[in-house]
Amino acid sequence: MEKLKKVWVADQGDGTYINPIIHADYSDPDVIRVGDDFFMTASSFNCTPGLPILHSKDLVNWKLVNYAIKNVDLPGYELPGHGKAIWAPSIRYHDNKFWICVGLPDEGIYMTTAEDPFGEWSPLFLVKEGKGLIDPCPFWDDDGQAYLVHAFAASRAGQHMKSKLILHRMAPDGTKVLDEGKIIFDGTKDHPTLEGPKMYKRNGYYYIMAPAGGVSTGWQTIFRSKDVWGPYEDKIVLAQGNTEINGPHQGGWVELESGESWFIHFQDKGAYGRITHLQPVRWEDDWPLMGHNQDENDVGEPVLRWQKPKVGKEYPIEVIDTSDLFDGDQLGLQWQWFANHQDDWYELGEFGLRLHAVGIPLEEKTMWSVPNILAQKFPALQFSVTTKMTANLKKPSEKAGLVITGDKYCYLAVHQTEDGWTLSRFEGNKDQQEEGDKFISSVQLPSNEVYLRVEVVKNALCTFKYSLDGKEYYTIGEQFQAVKGRWIGAKVGLYCIDENSGEGSADFQYFIVEEI
Repeated sequence: MEKLKKVWVADQGDGTYINPIIHADYSDPDVIRVGDDFFMTASSFNCTPGLPILHSKDLVNWKLVNYAIKNVDLPGYELPGHGKAIWAPSIRYHDNKFWICVGLPDEGIYMTTAEDPFGEWSPLFLVKEGKGLIDPCPFWDDDGQAYLVHAFAASRAGQHMKSKLILHRMAPDGTKVLDEGKIIFDGTKDHPTLEGPKMYKRNGYYYIMAPAGGVSTGWQTIFRSKDVWGPYEDKIVLAQGNTEINGPHQGGWVELESGESWFIHFQDKGAYGRITHLQPVRWEDDWPLMGHNQDENDVGEPVLRWQKPKVGKEYPIEVIDTSDLFDGDQLGLQWQWFANHQDDWYELGEFGLRLHAVGIPLEEKTMWSVPNILAQKFPALQFSVTTKMTANLKKPSEKAGLVITGDKYCYLAVHQTEDGWTLSRFEGNKDQQEEGDKFISSVQLPSNEVYLRVEVVKNALCTFKYSLDGKEYYTIGEQFQAVKGRWIGAKVGLYCIDENSGEGSADFQYFIVEEI
């Protein structure tokens, strides 16, 4: 696996980097610096484990090192709650501890803490209960007073709250808010869909950095005041301009020991998800100006290539793992399930990865309803995935194979028919669940062993293939257009299911991701 070329590398090896620094769906990123280390977290929605922890030494080369939660330990998340659960977290370091604050739009605002970000994090604890409370960020002032700022989801809190930011006094230990809060900015007129606030203090000013204008079309706004309660003046500092980077916003600011400032944000790239960019920041008249080519209003545009941050030394090129030989005692961190998962869904051994046939718990027996899809994010603009699979299925109702997920999805399924082992292609749509997944085509297999492949090219066009010997591959079905899911990008993954209660399993020897 180490000999495989990486499918996306941001560090160009000459002192520069290219954007995106991560061509994968680490949505709504937030970042902090602690000494010589940088840590980032992101949304994980209904997928588990959740609240990813990423680590870097230079803001360009990132590794996925941990998750803050194994499952969403609340009722209802044993099923795929598409688009629910973990929205837009913030990460902070205070009082010798790491803190992640996150809004669950149907339950409220929660917090988790850890002394060691690479180790175990505390169970989520409730800070503020309520529906539609999203994108929270804690802030500890110089005098020890703590605050919490957050936004609202119109789908739960109502359209009248959609573009408002509220500030609370918070207990210094982060366990609760201490007042009813005050609306400190209403962006309904000039900054619609105002959300994702991150709060900082610098040079006597309180800053709230927040996106507005919508995920795929918006901009980055800065609010500042000498008083934590406002009034706040506002300035747009980053927008698409003449670039191809749409909606550049929502992220975190860090200041280096060298004095440089940097801003990490996302770009909504459809089926590829919300991919991660890094922008240089310069300060002028106590405003953080982002990107380059500032116009007379100091609105910056995203950079595509830039000098790497000055962190004092060069670090090795790192990328987030994608391929997995399934030769360890645990799954790679790149893998997530589509709901709260159980350890007995899989096992690792000399056979590689064994997925057990888990029954589909909902009435609609479609892939949209399956919690035990084991998947990972699209890692690049173009890539291929290849796996070798051995089916140990016991009943005709059991299926196993390779899947591309999203609001529209497509999968290859090995299953048993009257003619023996069969490889079929199915497609489905989240809006047509009562009709079931649509059969596209099938081929007969000489045995229960087959190689499966999907090739993804620009615009997320997917070609599914199979092979009997791992050398010669045959296309099955037409090209499939991958699309994003509910707030997340498309994913590629493996599964083994039964319409009822499963008895069989499927073994996957490897999962190889390569550049095309």
